[in-house]
Amino acid sequence: MGQNKAEAGDTIVTIHLSKTKLWEVDSEHPQESGLFEAAALLQAGGTVAFPTETVYGLGADARRTEAVERIFEAKGRPSDNPLIVHISDRAQLAELTAPLEGASAALAAQLMDRFWPGPLTIVLPVKPGAVSPRVTAGLATVAVRMPAHPVALRLIAASGCPLAAPSANRSGRPSPTLASHVRDDLSGLIDGIVDGGAAGVGLESTVVEVDGDTVRILRPGGVTAEGLREIAARVEYDAVAAPGAGGTATAAEAESAAAEVQTPRSPGMKYAHYAPQGEMRLVKGELGAVSAYIAAEVRAAQARGERTGVLAFAEHAARYDADCVLAVGSLAQLESAAQGLYHALREFDRRGVQRIWAETCPEEGIGHALMNRLSKAAGHAVVYV
Repeated sequence: MGQNKAEAGDTIVTIHLSKTKLWEVDSEHPQESGLFEAAALLQAGGTVAFPTETVYGLGADARRTEAVERIFEAKGRPSDNPLIVHISDRAQLAELTAPLEGASAALAAQLMDRFWPGPLTIVLPVKPGAVSPRVTAGLATVAVRMPAHPVALRLIAASGCPLAAPSANRSGRPSPTLASHVRDDLSGLIDGIVDGGAAGVGLESTVVEVDGDTVRILRPGGVTAEGLREIAARVEYDAVAAPGAGGTATAAEAESAAAEVQTPRSPGMKYAHYAPQGEMRLVKGELGAVSAYIAAEVRAAQARGERTGVLAFAEHAARYDADCVLAVGSLAQLESAAQGLYHALREFDRRGVQRIWAETCPEEGIGHALMNRLSKAAGHAVVYV
């Protein structure tokens, strides 16, 4: 596949991937000129993937239905799954949302003051006609966030568009934390990819709604419940997002909770996500029992001729002898595990692993979001030992 370099300064290289262009941008010093071509594509109704501090997003002008529909087509995304709108300036909220009132307005403003830019999405009343109905899935609300990534902020500002941007992967696959992951899934299906290096948090944003003095978590993510409690008098969980529903509920309980969601109020509430191609199981219990169970399962699978994988924390990886053992990060530093999760799941696919067993972690802090994503990746299949 040919490569063409454009003389647009030191911060950008343009590469053509079939009909998908790749721009390599210096995330430390992104220049307006370096992002002009990508911004122009967005202005024209195109689709462009770009880095955020969480994962790579696939952006399109949130106001244009034909542009937003291209996101759904490229991803194969269910039509009733709403999209998050990304902005670069809080002034844009006036164009997109209707005002909240009273305590709700005050709390939402406090959350923005503390966590924007950052991995927090807030569900707000949508101003009629402000965005495509495909963005809101017909709801009277719109989910909005301001990413904490210099490339994302520059691109949004240069485009002049509020960007609807789910993760830049085929629906159901592990989310992309590198531009190469986006290429693997979407090359030839979207107009461009802005490569700004690796994402930081590694898991999607936390999605919340506010009601008076209460914050309700609809999807756990990069901002923890503990962090939210520093701002809000009360923090509650939606049933689908609650600890236990993320990693310790039975498959039947998780499916029942998801089935009760008609039109989800945010991404991550209804559909399976993040899954590797191999069959995956979480194993929960005391470490010795977990490692013994996984070892026995690995031997049995290998005897059947299956290629095996184990997803373990760095402290325990040496205990396992599967065909592919990946240390996702440290149990003592779960932020590192969150950063490495999606890359590890994609690595199992690259190595052709057919059966995967994964260790679990406490659902505290970022561990709540980590277990939420692991459980979805495993189709809520948890073995207790």
